[in-house]
Amino acid sequence: MTKTLSDPIQLIYAGGTFGSYGRPLAPLSAEVFLPTLQKLLADQDNAISLPNISWLDNPLIKDSSQLTPSDFTHFYQLLLTAYAQGDKRFVVITGTDTLSYLGAFLAEAFAGSDICVVVTGSMRPLLDSENLHTYSIDAHSDAWDNLNEALKLAAAGEAGVKISFGGEAWPAQTVQKIHSHDLMAFTGHTRAAYPANSYIKNLPDIRRQHWLDDRQEILSSIQSRAHYARVHALYCLPNDVEVITQQLQALLSQQPCGIILLGFGAGNIPYSKALADTLELAHEKGHMVICASQCPFGGVSDNYAAGSWQYDHHVIAGGRLTIPAIYARLLWLLLRYDTPARRRQRWLNSINQTGTTIKKR
Repeated sequence: MTKTLSDPIQLIYAGGTFGSYGRPLAPLSAEVFLPTLQKLLADQDNAISLPNISWLDNPLIKDSSQLTPSDFTHFYQLLLTAYAQGDKRFVVITGTDTLSYLGAFLAEAFAGSDICVVVTGSMRPLLDSENLHTYSIDAHSDAWDNLNEALKLAAAGEAGVKISFGGEAWPAQTVQKIHSHDLMAFTGHTRAAYPANSYIKNLPDIRRQHWLDDRQEILSSIQSRAHYARVHALYCLPNDVEVITQQLQALLSQQPCGIILLGFGAGNIPYSKALADTLELAHEKGHMVICASQCPFGGVSDNYAAGSWQYDHHVIAGGRLTIPAIYARLLWLLLRYDTPARRRQRWLNSINQTGTTIKKR
């Protein structure tokens, strides 16, 4: 039975700066931090009318820079189990290093459902480390405001996965970290297509159950593939083209993986016949090669001959997708589909909805 908007929001604490404390700063254990956070929320409830909150037990609490594909799958399974039990509104607190990657991955994984997930974190710890005698909120931290904004967004229950940070919120697959320590550390945009436009506002119970049946049927294979799924990034620098050719060749002996080519400008990649031949071989071996831009905004295009040549050798254009979004989509395809052909077909079907589409000439 699907629960209603009067039911509690399910909160998941996954670690990060948000729960760090002391001198030097170190993450508090869940056994210490969660009761403290619950007390602080209860103390504040009467003053600012917070929505009802419940807690999902999460044993995986670690620095977000240490997260792996298996960890991403853990959070997917945790949310999937609760969603199958009728919960629809969630807030996930995690570290900022991979916050945009986790958010984009969850957006891909839950596309087609009516789940509401809001991912947040903070650049400064919630608790004041100047006060070592009692746990109190640091008035200079962004953590409390970020949590409250995320809870309000989740309370509205709009289907989809969003990231809430610094007083703003965006569809998860549009978000990227743009500052290493400023409180306004993230940015995104609202002109999002797939997977944001695939969430269903009013999903009939029968369709929801079909969606759940499909995901639960393949959950064990997703968890198994997460142990060996790999996404690599090759960063173009002003080197001889032989350098990136050798880097790509070194990946060809692996089982099919995702490869992100980080090109200059609009996706320009230095050309050589050896690199073109290596891209052909990568495709034959089942690897998916996606071209992205090193620029934070604008994405890739085929306006320049310096970049367009690669699309004749099975490279797929990343369009305007962010690097975290490209990583997340590649990872989900590696986990979800069992053959390179199905992964490639699914990418091409979805990227046509994201903006810039570059067709093989």
